[in-house]
Amino acid sequence: MHSGTVVVDKPHAVCIPAPFQSHIKAMLKFAKLLHRKGFHITFVNTEFNHQRFLKSGGPNSLDGLPDFRFETIPDSLPPSYINASSDLASVCESIMKNFLAPFSDLLVKLNTASSDNNSPPVTCIISDGFMAFTITAARELGIPIVMLFTIAACSLMAFKQFPSLMDKGLHTTKSLAVLTPRQLSEFGWGLANSKHPFLWIIRPDLVVGESAILPSEFEVETKERGLIAGWCPQEEVLNHPLIGGFLTHCGWNSIIESVSAGVPMLCWPFAWDQQTNCKYACNDWGIGLEIDNDVKRDEVEKLVRELMEGEKGKRMKKKVMEWKNLAVEATGAHGSSSVNLNNFVNEVLLSRG
Repeated sequence: MHSGTVVVDKPHAVCIPAPFQSHIKAMLKFAKLLHRKGFHITFVNTEFNHQRFLKSGGPNSLDGLPDFRFETIPDSLPPSYINASSDLASVCESIMKNFLAPFSDLLVKLNTASSDNNSPPVTCIISDGFMAFTITAARELGIPIVMLFTIAACSLMAFKQFPSLMDKGLHTTKSLAVLTPRQLSEFGWGLANSKHPFLWIIRPDLVVGESAILPSEFEVETKERGLIAGWCPQEEVLNHPLIGGFLTHCGWNSIIESVSAGVPMLCWPFAWDQQTNCKYACNDWGIGLEIDNDVKRDEVEKLVRELMEGEKGKRMKKKVMEWKNLAVEATGAHGSSSVNLNNFVNEVLLSRG
């Protein structure tokens, strides 16, 4: 461990993601980049997600390092509430009503503790762009803050149009559920009928109001070439050389991971920024095929075959490899992403002006 003087002199970033898996994953990656650049990191999760990660990774999985620590704030949902990572409406309501006070208290605690244990005082906050209460906390305590949006710039511009659309009376009525039992069946039989091997991740909460159960006939049909699981290390799987395609809802993390792995996509967007990402992947970048919202097994079979066997699939593979090479170049030592990150750290986070 470094001497007390060195530790105290470190910049200290408090990183707080929105309490959803994809947002936590993106923020954690960004926090690790800052840590490599010499920052002391405090990473803030809700108590629900903290316990969920401990249950998944083991009791010591979030012990961290002397200069990379994990803290929690309450999510203010009932103790019996077991779906705090997927019920968007309840969590968003709790964020707006209940998160400001405990987050402010945590910042005060961190700064108070810094004088007692040689840890550095908080010098900046990196907040998820959808956690707007953090701006109030930063202003009240005089701490610089940066908002990190874990979506593409084009999607952020689309989101900025929401207030004017709502003023015109346009409101979403779509359920927060991802799949209906019929859609699950159509996807399953489309995959089965394509005759291609597959790994299918079906979360326990994927189907609204019911268990995600497929008929025994499906298991018989696919037992030699299909594997169903509740979770997988997505990046690791996508980077396996035998993966030829990725069926995705088109969340931005998944788009980035698929491009970085050089894997073309079958796109079935559901909500939020996913339609925008799908539009770019399929129409602008040439690396995706879109499945109709009213999914049918014949279409799934056809598009899987086109992706894996067809001429269009070959062109998509070639195109996505071009995008992969551009991503490798951008994240290299002198690439645009690396240069922009260095400039951001030096001119914003470390600026004393």
